[in-house]
Amino acid sequence: MTQLQEIQKHLKEHGEINPLMALERYGCMRLAARIGELRDMGMRIETQIRKGNGKAYASYKLDR
Repeated sequence: MTQLQEIQKHLKEHGEINPLMALERYGCMRLAARIGELRDMGMRIETQIRKGNGKAYASYKLDR
Protein backbone atom coordinates (compact mmCIF):
# COMPACT_ATOMS: atom_id res chain seq x y z
CA MET A 1 0.00 0.00 0.00
CA THR A 2 1.39 3.43 -0.90
CA GLN A 3 1.71 6.30 1.58
CA LEU A 4 -1.14 8.02 -0.19
CA GLN A 5 -3.38 4.98 0.22
CA GLU A 6 -2.36 4.56 3.86
CA ILE A 7 -3.11 8.19 4.68
CA GLN A 8 -6.42 8.03 2.82
CA LYS A 9 -7.39 4.91 4.79
CA HIS A 10 -6.28 6.53 8.06
CA LEU A 11 -8.46 9.58 7.41
CA LYS A 12 -11.46 7.42 6.58
CA GLU A 13 -11.02 5.30 9.71
CA HIS A 14 -9.88 7.93 12.23
CA GLY A 15 -10.98 11.25 10.70
CA GLU A 16 -7.80 13.18 11.49
CA ILE A 17 -4.02 13.04 11.01
CA ASN A 18 -1.05 15.27 11.81
CA PRO A 19 2.56 15.26 10.60
CA LEU A 20 3.92 13.37 13.62
CA MET A 21 1.35 10.58 13.20
CA ALA A 22 2.11 10.36 9.48
CA LEU A 23 5.84 10.13 10.11
CA GLU A 24 5.63 7.56 12.92
CA ARG A 25 3.00 5.33 11.35
CA TYR A 26 3.65 5.63 7.61
CA GLY A 27 7.15 7.10 7.22
CA CYS A 28 5.65 10.12 5.48
CA MET A 29 7.75 13.27 5.74
CA ARG A 30 5.62 15.34 3.35
CA LEU A 31 2.09 15.01 4.70
CA ALA A 32 0.98 18.34 3.21
CA ALA A 33 1.90 17.05 -0.27
CA ARG A 34 -0.08 13.85 0.25
CA ILE A 35 -3.05 15.86 1.54
CA GLY A 36 -2.84 18.02 -1.60
CA GLU A 37 -2.97 14.89 -3.75
CA LEU A 38 -6.00 13.59 -1.85
CA ARG A 39 -7.74 16.94 -2.30
CA ASP A 40 -6.98 16.79 -6.03
CA MET A 41 -8.69 13.38 -6.03
CA GLY A 42 -11.82 14.99 -4.59
CA MET A 43 -11.47 14.31 -0.86
CA ARG A 44 -12.72 17.15 1.30
CA ILE A 45 -10.08 17.75 3.97
CA GLU A 46 -9.88 20.78 6.22
CA THR A 47 -6.68 22.12 7.76
CA GLN A 48 -6.61 23.09 11.42
CA ILE A 49 -3.64 24.85 13.01
CA ARG A 50 -2.85 23.42 16.43
CA LYS A 51 -0.37 24.58 19.05
CA GLY A 52 1.67 22.41 21.36
CA ASN A 53 4.97 22.89 23.19
CA GLY A 54 5.15 26.45 21.92
CA LYS A 55 4.96 25.38 18.27
CA ALA A 56 2.21 25.46 15.68
CA TYR A 57 1.50 22.56 13.35
CA ALA A 58 -1.18 21.57 10.87
CA SER A 59 -3.69 18.86 11.57
CA TYR A 60 -5.83 17.53 8.75
CA LYS A 61 -9.41 16.49 9.32
CA LEU A 62 -11.76 14.72 6.95
CA ASP A 63 -14.73 16.99 6.22
CA ARG A 64 -17.69 14.63 6.49
